[in-house]
Amino acid sequence: MTEKATIKNAILNGLYDRNYQAHQQFTPKLIRNEDGTIWETLRYELMNCKSFTWAVAFITSDILTPLKVILADLARQGIQGTLITSDYLGFNSPQMFAELLKIPNLKVMLTTIPGFHTKGYFFTHDGYSTALIGSANFTRAALLQNHETMLKVTSSQHSTLFSQVATGISHLQNESHPLTEEWIANYAKSWQSPKTSNGSNQSNRKIIPNQMQRAALIELQGLIDRGAHRGLVVSATGTGKTYLGVFAVKENRPQKFLYVVHREQVARKAMQSFQRVIGGSQEDFGLISSQHHDFSPRYLFATVQTLSQKKVLEGLSPQMFDFILVDEAHRAAAPSYQLLMDHFKPKFWLGMTATPDRMDNQDVYGIFDYHIAYEIRLRDALNNDMLVPFHYVGVQDYEANGEVIDETTNLKRLVASERVKYVLRQLEYYGYCGRQPRGLVFCSRQAEARELAKQFTALGHPAIALTNQDSNYQRQEAVKRLENGELEYLITVDLFNEGVDIPSLNQIVMLRNTESRIVFLQQLGRGLRKYPGKDFVTVIDFIGNYKHNYMIPLALNDDSSRDQDQARREVQLPQNIGVSTINFSRVASERILTSLEKTKLDSMAELRRAYHELEQRLGRAPLLIDFLQSGSVSPVVFARNKLLDNYGSFLVKMGEKVKLNRYENQVLTFITKELLSGKRAHELILLSLLKDQDVTKEQLISALEQNNCYVNAAVLRSLTDVLSLRFFDVKAGKQTKKQQYGDQSIIAVNQGIYQLNSQIKDSLKQNSAFQRLFVDVLETGLALSKKYDQRQQFTLYQQYDRKDVCRLLNWPLDVSAPMYGYRVAESECPIFITYHKKSPKQRNAIYDNQLQDGQSLRWYTRSPRHLSSAEVQRLLAGVDEGHQREKLHLFVKRSDAVGKQFYYLGTAKIDPASVREEMLGEKKKAAVGMNLVLEHPLPTTMAKTLIE
Repeated sequence: MTEKATIKNAILNGLYDRNYQAHQQFTPKLIRNEDGTIWETLRYELMNCKSFTWAVAFITSDILTPLKVILADLARQGIQGTLITSDYLGFNSPQMFAELLKIPNLKVMLTTIPGFHTKGYFFTHDGYSTALIGSANFTRAALLQNHETMLKVTSSQHSTLFSQVATGISHLQNESHPLTEEWIANYAKSWQSPKTSNGSNQSNRKIIPNQMQRAALIELQGLIDRGAHRGLVVSATGTGKTYLGVFAVKENRPQKFLYVVHREQVARKAMQSFQRVIGGSQEDFGLISSQHHDFSPRYLFATVQTLSQKKVLEGLSPQMFDFILVDEAHRAAAPSYQLLMDHFKPKFWLGMTATPDRMDNQDVYGIFDYHIAYEIRLRDALNNDMLVPFHYVGVQDYEANGEVIDETTNLKRLVASERVKYVLRQLEYYGYCGRQPRGLVFCSRQAEARELAKQFTALGHPAIALTNQDSNYQRQEAVKRLENGELEYLITVDLFNEGVDIPSLNQIVMLRNTESRIVFLQQLGRGLRKYPGKDFVTVIDFIGNYKHNYMIPLALNDDSSRDQDQARREVQLPQNIGVSTINFSRVASERILTSLEKTKLDSMAELRRAYHELEQRLGRAPLLIDFLQSGSVSPVVFARNKLLDNYGSFLVKMGEKVKLNRYENQVLTFITKELLSGKRAHELILLSLLKDQDVTKEQLISALEQNNCYVNAAVLRSLTDVLSLRFFDVKAGKQTKKQQYGDQSIIAVNQGIYQLNSQIKDSLKQNSAFQRLFVDVLETGLALSKKYDQRQQFTLYQQYDRKDVCRLLNWPLDVSAPMYGYRVAESECPIFITYHKKSPKQRNAIYDNQLQDGQSLRWYTRSPRHLSSAEVQRLLAGVDEGHQREKLHLFVKRSDAVGKQFYYLGTAKIDPASVREEMLGEKKKAAVGMNLVLEHPLPTTMAKTLIE
């Protein structure tokens, strides 16, 4: 289809009749944040345009960081744009204008037209243009959060609309002048912010629990009421952890209270917070430290170093306190804390931490009796406006002569003057919120920190290095100098990972390899505390050729699934958490994907680590359902692991005593490998019923309907084929399946009555381990099935392998092994396409399957095939008459590197005018080519996943 015809069909589809088949990308439509985000659409258009012109009245600095990432990539391609704005109502700040001037490939114009209130975004492509016009200004809230509406229209460059837009832009430019530093300086002299700054009158505001703190207090009190003596609250850094502790103490009104932490500075600050909320006499609050030993006040705040001293502890009664709060409770496994916890016998121990999952395998959860009273994770805190939003930018690290920074790079190259200048250019370009930078830089070595501080300072960016060799006084003085503007940067290794409050930080800079998700989140969290006038924090991560680059998207997205496909999508597709954004430059993205391809996320070592982490949290061996509910490893990862028969065999590897006979192991292997994914819930529902009683056909149908599952004779036959194991009774792999799953039918069907076989029934009654694992797979599978639309065979844009497709098409046998690219059956034909071929020398590389316009895909039969071939005749039956007999299901994956799973793109029709016999490949073998037209046009995100 020509470009002109594609745009014509899209316009007819969007403005005349939705039955016209049209390219999703070109169809006129309304864009709203409720359907994704407006920013995603703007981002996609930017990344695929030849030039752009925006006319936008209001712009805020808090959205410029993600824009700069894209424009930096576009600059390398020689692509430029124009932005027309104004000073209307004084909304646009001088600092925002100054940030725009930093973008070299953006021409900024100021219109003199009175009352300029336009919101239009225009993009030029090859032969066509796209316009977005509506309510959204270029602000973070408008593009990511607010209820805004934009009309997106694509037109030919010969259209009236294009001519009108071009004329309008020309008029605006004629009534505008270029933005200059001189103009900004004059504007700043008289400019006044139209908005009240954040945090005004904070000191007079009464402190009350926020929504998440209220929920945490309810859960905590419930734990206490049930007679628990210990409990742990997990609360992301900056979410008001200390005040949550204050509220908990205030509600419980202890006669004597103790707060324990590892640093006096933190203890003092906590005491002030408690005083402010609880009130009362100042004499009620006391400090226990190296210089203070007054134990008479009701509320005591102590350093663990002082309190754990033998002479101090011996003078204190074990029953002295009835409520003890341990802050930074992930340290509670240390000997000094254990001395206190062995000595004191309060009514309740409350532990509070942001990072309970420790790298040293200390069981923090066990110390608090595995009672997690409440958990506030980073994503939840951001979505609930408890933290300041962040803009994460992953940029490529410095490269010279083709060499990129990696783990082995020597110090000389890390502190080379050209690298330092490169780093400072990036920090200046991506900017910060506020008048000057207040940055915290994490690097890999102490010598590097000291040298970087010298060079930063020499280049006009005052900085100081802080290491564990510096005293507490030196650290406090450095923080004061940063806060009062004497310094711009503190440069350290891991010193400021935790326990230090610098709320005014507006830049976090990562100049080191990410070795640990825990440390990464600790360092990110340093900048997320709210502060008056601080609208966001910029996080700039310099990404070299590091082995563990793959950890970055996992940490940012709180992804513990060990699912390779999910991790890949997190790098490729734009991400946002509320109004926080995650952005990777093109080169940085490629480096992360390279790291990901070299990493086996689901290795036994990774699964073992995840198992022990969850075991610590629960205080027992976790089941598959525990992994799912905790957001840890995806249970499907265990099912796909070739080294494991089932989860029972994994538990044995973990040292658990799980006794299963050979047949029990085979049954668990079957339901795990074949049913756990939940892609069809029918078998899981039937087995869940049968574990308790026999089931009639009518009862089964009723249960399926209650669970919104489609029911017909074919699917009922398929259930019997699968659960009798007849489905696997094919020559290819027959012996293997029999060895894996056993020779017996899982169920029997007699006169419309479904029954479990007697051996499974006996095992469920007699072997508690088998019963527990059997039920676990069924419960987990049913939970996973919720992501699939069970009212139909396949769910759009979910993933399936060839065996899944055979089963879900209700075929009597698993013929996936010999199927390869497609199989023409009686009425339904699945087609499997690998979009990017590894090499042109591959056998299937001659089939150039291309998504030409997001809806039409050129596809070829296998060769040799002719128009007269019986298989082709069945495929084309009814096509010319407009009633295609064969229902085509299209499954596509990006490349063989992503594994066996294909995305389901829906059904497709054959374009009769496109069918022709062609000679393909070096040997010129005949095949029949045709255009397949998707029933559902490909969404932008799916196109990016499969094609780019």
